[in-house]
Amino acid sequence: MQPEKQNIDFHHALIVSKELCTGCTHCMTVCPTRAIRVREGKASIIANKCVDCGECYRACPVSAIRVEQDDLEIIFRFPVRAILIPSILTGQFSHKIPAADIYRALKEIGFTHVYHVENTVDMVLDAYREYAGNTELRPLISSFCPAIVRLIQVRFPSLVNNIIKVNPPIDMSAHYYAEKLKSEGHKPEEIGLFYATPCAAKIAAIKSPVGDSESVVTGVINMDFLYNKIFRYLQKSDDNSELPVTDNLLNSRGIVWSLTHGESVHFKKRALAVDGIRNVTEILESVENDNLGSVEFLELRACDESCAGGILMTGNRFLTVERLRKLAADHATEKRDDRKSTDGFINLKEYSFLGNISPRNIEKLDEDISVAMKKMERKRRMMCFLPGFDCAACGAPDCQTLSDDIVTGKANISDCIFIQQQMMKQKTMSLDKSISITEKIWGRERLEKNCNKLGAEDENK
Repeated sequence: MQPEKQNIDFHHALIVSKELCTGCTHCMTVCPTRAIRVREGKASIIANKCVDCGECYRACPVSAIRVEQDDLEIIFRFPVRAILIPSILTGQFSHKIPAADIYRALKEIGFTHVYHVENTVDMVLDAYREYAGNTELRPLISSFCPAIVRLIQVRFPSLVNNIIKVNPPIDMSAHYYAEKLKSEGHKPEEIGLFYATPCAAKIAAIKSPVGDSESVVTGVINMDFLYNKIFRYLQKSDDNSELPVTDNLLNSRGIVWSLTHGESVHFKKRALAVDGIRNVTEILESVENDNLGSVEFLELRACDESCAGGILMTGNRFLTVERLRKLAADHATEKRDDRKSTDGFINLKEYSFLGNISPRNIEKLDEDISVAMKKMERKRRMMCFLPGFDCAACGAPDCQTLSDDIVTGKANISDCIFIQQQMMKQKTMSLDKSISITEKIWGRERLEKNCNKLGAEDENK
């Protein structure tokens, strides 16, 4: 689908609570795009560098990073309330719990329709094959994980054209089901499509989609919240309660699509499936340096075990994977794995393909190439003086990032505590000035005695 224009700004679902943040640097040191700084003792996220991968959310020891999401109450604005669920939602529950019971719980919560987002994976595969046949670029990179798409945009902009410009199943299914509901006589303004998300990146992608102007999805529901609502219902469930409108289109390919190897297994030539954002970054560096060899396709997922390891998942990711793989095997054994047509309501050509995906290079020091070159020279000079310890005491994750901040006017070389020591030794900086710099970064209270910190003598009082 070719949009008129692409979103200019990224929407971000990860938000730092200043009240809870202790400025511990855990989040800053794990961020793959170096998007976090500590100022005045609190972490702050640089919007144009963040990819909503959720690494900071996992790392925070005091739960100071939260995920912004839509309130469940918004679903009741629509007479038709469809929940689009990925297979990993049901995969979190014991295999002894019938899917019908989960659907009844969703009905009890307030949804009138339930639709599996992986119902359209065969349409996605058709679009993959068509796209691959029309380009010689290799390796092609999956567009499934929005955190990876954004990572490529901001950190590996030279690889943006390698991303397959094909809508992932969530978008394909949303378009399909919206049209199906309209064909049944429902007016567009009556239909609300809500996605149960396992991660922050998919919230961000729906709020400001890459390669498209807007999403057809009305709202996003936190899967952790939804899981707990369903679980409470199951404890008091009534098997005779009414089922919502459901479907029977899911096949074994769809069941495991959101797991590691869910896509790559369908490519006949050499394909790699890589999960975990650190591993993905390493692979992308190899591609950028032309060290990967003849790989046809890269399935890249930000989370360990792919969507089963999303930050909003409640169930154990390994058990979720095991259950879904067994369910997929059962589908294949029972010969229920025939291709089930879903392409009666949307035009494959119109809804399968994304528009332009633009690079957003965070490494660029200046728009003017001559100015950027001068800043690069200055950055290299800065690195001659910075110690290279990457201690993060300057409020930046490492010395390279501090040097970037210095040449772009966002920091000073005196923010480095080792440089401060040298300057005081040379009598070019006073002790008071050194203390004021430290207070600006870490806050005045951080320099005072506090026995309530983890590991201190009064931590349990």
